[in-house]
Amino acid sequence: MAENHREIIANIERLNQLMDRNNYSAVVARSGKNFTYLAGFAYPGTLARHLDFPDSPRGVLVVWPRHGDPVLVANEIAAPLARRDGWIENVQVYDGYGESPYARTVEVLKEMGLERKRIGLEKDYLSARQWEEMTSLVPKAKIMDCTDMMDQVRWIKTPAEVEMLEKGANLLDEVYLEVFPTVRPGDTEREVHSRIIEGCIRRGANWAHGILNTSRNSVAYGGEGDMAFQAGDIIRNDYVSYLNGYPGHQSRTVVVGEPSSELIETYKINRDIYRATIDHCRPGVRASDIYHFANNAFGDAGIEGKVALAGHGVGAWWHQQEPYMVPSGKHTLEKGMVVALEPHIGPWHLQDMVLITDGAPRLLSPLINTDEMMVTG
Repeated sequence: MAENHREIIANIERLNQLMDRNNYSAVVARSGKNFTYLAGFAYPGTLARHLDFPDSPRGVLVVWPRHGDPVLVANEIAAPLARRDGWIENVQVYDGYGESPYARTVEVLKEMGLERKRIGLEKDYLSARQWEEMTSLVPKAKIMDCTDMMDQVRWIKTPAEVEMLEKGANLLDEVYLEVFPTVRPGDTEREVHSRIIEGCIRRGANWAHGILNTSRNSVAYGGEGDMAFQAGDIIRNDYVSYLNGYPGHQSRTVVVGEPSSELIETYKINRDIYRATIDHCRPGVRASDIYHFANNAFGDAGIEGKVALAGHGVGAWWHQQEPYMVPSGKHTLEKGMVVALEPHIGPWHLQDMVLITDGAPRLLSPLINTDEMMVTG
């Protein structure tokens, strides 16, 4: 590794342990989650879209051997940023439109002497054509799906990753504290959304996305339009702000103007269920049990509806990662995980990221007190 490159914050010790357990001589990362995690930086803008699309003619990959130095495979447009910001010193360049990135990756594997070894690829991200290309170019290698293994690597955070997530969480809450008090009746969803995105970018986020709607909008994920807020509306919000590829990810219940006594009481019920769900997150608890705990609590409180997603893991590149707290959630929580909890029904959306510890979960962003709902004006 080059001395001037950033410190590796990924959990390489756990990666090595799981590679040994699964007998992998190397893993090849192509997905945004695993590429960013192992490369140590996040591509912005157009380069990010090429990382998202499996059929991109300008794909980028990381070859991470169990022994020896990793190699990053990039086209000539993507290589300079990898050399400047990443922690992998060896960047191999291919012709982005005239050469297959997978053929170049196979050359790297052969140079490492791994063409007959067990190699992990992400079967849930490579297309059937790319999988066939890789297996045909190294016919004597044993190509296996490493998707689940890489999920297990990423979900136990290093202290440096936790610190990065804390910075991202504080950044987003700072924006909420700046923007939400300024909302007035007549402001549109589009206007308020724009101010939140601008605030994130101004504070150093690579990019940000999310939803913001009035509680009178029946299509929560339909984009931010020209519908105007009115006094008494709940501002439903669910944002992700990425700092060096790691997300700040919170949601705050906000009311336009002074809330009625009914809104205050409803908020308290939702808040208490939310906090009890967070407290339920301890090592050894199944993700599915956390979902059922939250969903049953809403039912016991007489709230109609169903929780869609009680929570999820977080990590580099994309905020929603395993473990998913849904009825079919198959994993159990472990110390060192960072999870986002968001059990809610309707516009009463509270969300925080917490670190799983030996005791009570630790809140990553303490900037906003959720004892009471936020009030504009």
